[in-house]
Amino acid sequence: MTYLNRSDAGKQLAEKLHDYAGQPDTIILGLPRGGVPVAFEVARKLKLPLDVMLVRKLGVPGQEELAMGAISSGGVCVFNNDVMDYLNISQEAIDKAVEREQAELERREALYRGGRPAPQLEGKTIILVDDGLATGSSMRAAIMGLERLHPARIQVAVPVAPPSACREIEAMFQNVGCLCIESPEPFYAVGQVYFDFSQTTDQEVQQLLEKGAVVMSDE
Repeated sequence: MTYLNRSDAGKQLAEKLHDYAGQPDTIILGLPRGGVPVAFEVARKLKLPLDVMLVRKLGVPGQEELAMGAISSGGVCVFNNDVMDYLNISQEAIDKAVEREQAELERREALYRGGRPAPQLEGKTIILVDDGLATGSSMRAAIMGLERLHPARIQVAVPVAPPSACREIEAMFQNVGCLCIESPEPFYAVGQVYFDFSQTTDQEVQQLLEKGAVVMSDE
C-alpha cells in the first residue's frame, strides 16, 4: 500500500504541487465524493481556496461500478463508446442513466455548497483533484465542463492512475496538465494503493468544504 487514506494521499500530492502554493487566481476543485478529502489536504497545504466540481459516473445497468460514461456540471456528457458497444447498451438505458445521475448531481451541488455561490473560474488556474483515475471518464467530463467556463489553465492532480491515463488526458485537451504520483502495473483499481479506501459520505464532503472555507478566510 502507498497511502494510509485519502488524507495521506492529499498531503503527498501537495508536496508535488508546491510550486502552486499561495499563487493568486488559483483554486483547488475536488471531485466528490472521494476526491474532496484529497483536495482538502492539497488546498490546506498550498493555502489555496477549495471548492467542488460535480461529476457523476454513468454506470452500466446491472454493473453500476463499470462506467459507460460520466456527466458534469454544465450539462456535459462523456461516453465510453467501447463499453457501450461491447455490451450493446440501448439508448433507452443510456437516457435513463443520464436522467437519474443528473438529478443526483443537482441534489449534491445544492447540498455541498449549502447556499454558497459557485466560484468564478474564468481566467483562473484550476487544480482538479480526485482520489485516482480508473477509466478516466469522470475526469474527462470534469475537464470538458470546466473548459466551458474559460479558465486560464487546468492542472489535473491524482495520487494514482493507470500508466497511460495522464498521457491520454494531455493528448486530448490543450492547456491541461496531468500529475500522477503512482501508476502501478498491473493496474486493477484505484483502491489498490490505499490501506483505508472506505466510502466518503455526503456529510464528510460538507464538513471538509465548510472547514476549507474557514481555513482560507482565517489565513
